[in-house]
Amino acid sequence: MYDFQFQTVSRIISGLGSIQELTTVLTEQGGKKVLLVTDNGMLQQQLHHSILEILEHLSLAHVIYADVIADPPEQIVNAAVEFAQQEKIDTVIGFGGGSSLDVAKLIAILAHPDQSQKLAELYGINNAKSPRLPLILIPTTAGTGSEVTPISIVTTGETTKMGIVSPELYADVAILDATFTQNLPAHITAATGIDAMVHAIEAYTSKIKKNLYADMLAKQALRLLNQNLKLVLEDGSNLQARQNMLNGSMFAGQAFANAPVGAVHALAYPLGGHFHISHGHSNALVLTEVLKFNALNAKHLYAELMTWIDPYSKGCIDGLCDLFIDHMQNHLDRSGLTLKLNALNVPKTALSTLAQDAMLQTRLLQNNPRDLSLNDAEQIYQAIYA
Repeated sequence: MYDFQFQTVSRIISGLGSIQELTTVLTEQGGKKVLLVTDNGMLQQQLHHSILEILEHLSLAHVIYADVIADPPEQIVNAAVEFAQQEKIDTVIGFGGGSSLDVAKLIAILAHPDQSQKLAELYGINNAKSPRLPLILIPTTAGTGSEVTPISIVTTGETTKMGIVSPELYADVAILDATFTQNLPAHITAATGIDAMVHAIEAYTSKIKKNLYADMLAKQALRLLNQNLKLVLEDGSNLQARQNMLNGSMFAGQAFANAPVGAVHALAYPLGGHFHISHGHSNALVLTEVLKFNALNAKHLYAELMTWIDPYSKGCIDGLCDLFIDHMQNHLDRSGLTLKLNALNVPKTALSTLAQDAMLQTRLLQNNPRDLSLNDAEQIYQAIYA
């Protein structure tokens, strides 16, 4: 546990109004033509206008790719790369939720004029190689932590997702400005906030690469998220709480980038793949049952997290572990999210297929504090069905 390696984004700019620092960043990078990667929702809300104003102020040529969708499929990534190559861009800005940031990372690799790799060659760990274009990431949700992770997730078939993990995917700069998050609907705020909390919890209990640095970040992340999620759900215009959520999400992203996530994510991915349930919502669905399952091996860690987020909590390890699980369930109950599969039109006949697909997530399951069998996976889905 005391020997570890740690990597993260080399420059993080955080604060209300910090988007104005983009002027300095772009000037320092010296690019000539910028690609802004986002989705149509950002364009419709005109959230990107402050970025365009900066680009125009600097007289920087720029183009927009706004066809990113949730759980982006390979064809979206390839189309974005082709667009970037045709436009001969030399700088990439990712702006939006995790999907837009994930696509921006891959464009920065694949659209470099000296890059010979194709998307199909990148899947897995450490397969994406340099060179890449300068990359700036600006999140508009407090959840995925993608702005500080070396990970992109791509939908590879009708129901399957695969990860690309490489240090080359770390951005040059991440800018966290909560003014972009203040109008997020409550259900997205809740789902992304729970997602960030899961990142912190799973990083803290990661079996293989758990380390002191990631632990520190995971604990600080969970404290910020625990204190502020309720506040932003009650008042979405609370900008300081929104900024705290962004920082918590970022800390959690740094933590799980170095101490990877486990069974919650492994069980969540098939729900998104088969039934297009958002990633954060999918995590929320399985969270409590996975915590109960993992408690056999991780109860002391859950107890530590309970005393960290509530120093006044008392009890033995078992009692504190139970208190932590109850505490997370309370967050879920207040979230307004639907928490049963049958209410989301998931047929009971699909549970065995979901379990089989979850077991394919070996990259994630190896990090779980307790080994998960096919039968265990199916029992967890059964428990959240109705």
